[in-house]
Amino acid sequence: MGNRPGQRHTDLAEFLRAMRARLQPEEVGLPGAGRRRTPGLRRQEVAQLAAVSIDWYIRLEQGRVGTPGTAVLDALAQALRLSPAERAHLHLIARGEAPVAAHLPAPVGRSLQLLLDGLPLLPAYVLDFRLDVLAHNAAAAALFGEEFGTGLAGNVARLLFRTPGIREVQLDWTRVAREIVGNLRANRARHRTDRPLGALIDELRQHSAEFASWWDDHTVQERAHGEKRVRHQLVGELSVRYDVLATLDGSDQRLMVVTPADPATEQGLRRLITARADRLGGAAVHAIAV
Repeated sequence: MGNRPGQRHTDLAEFLRAMRARLQPEEVGLPGAGRRRTPGLRRQEVAQLAAVSIDWYIRLEQGRVGTPGTAVLDALAQALRLSPAERAHLHLIARGEAPVAAHLPAPVGRSLQLLLDGLPLLPAYVLDFRLDVLAHNAAAAALFGEEFGTGLAGNVARLLFRTPGIREVQLDWTRVAREIVGNLRANRARHRTDRPLGALIDELRQHSAEFASWWDDHTVQERAHGEKRVRHQLVGELSVRYDVLATLDGSDQRLMVVTPADPATEQGLRRLITARADRLGGAAVHAIAV
């Protein structure tokens, strides 16, 4: 009983190694590397998925790190595909306390989902006040990737501030990221007691010096419409406009619709939508897209 910190470090290291060993690279979206000397993911792969330093993660597994923050533990839980019970166990052995309850986004209404699906050529998605992606259509998956709406890409703030290489894709990153910070501050004023929103803000302040700086300047901004440039590996640079439409049912959900800003972008979007439909065997969508 007198060696609780040391025992916690040992328990945490053993648990992380066990959880890492049960996963294969293909299960977490990483390329396979043939036969491995030991089963499961490598340490550097876990660090990559959790967006933490490989050196820090090695020290963590060796029991040479102090008490990890809750945001880091949640990132590890996500990287290791932990169940809710395993996530709670991770927090208990690492910090001696239960985690904040995981947020379950409110469902999108059927009529709003039909509206999303009825926009085959326009990427569209629904956000809540935490900026969680609640639903998106096939065109959004074609533009943003199949992982959109999951993992770090399940929340647009995490997507912008925690995804490696995001600035190479979002060419107007600074302006859009500052807009997101202002949006979160406005939403925080309306939902001061929402613990998942507070935890998200704390997490981003911890992981991004830019987020922390912009949060502290108290900029408030409501997203309504704008224009930005994105770079896609298949079609190059695209110029798109986005419009934000609020629902009127009290759910505080927002419908985001992306439209092409020029003919070249319109053709690029059509190519992406068609390529995805062909890849998935969606002949009907292919017919609409061309």
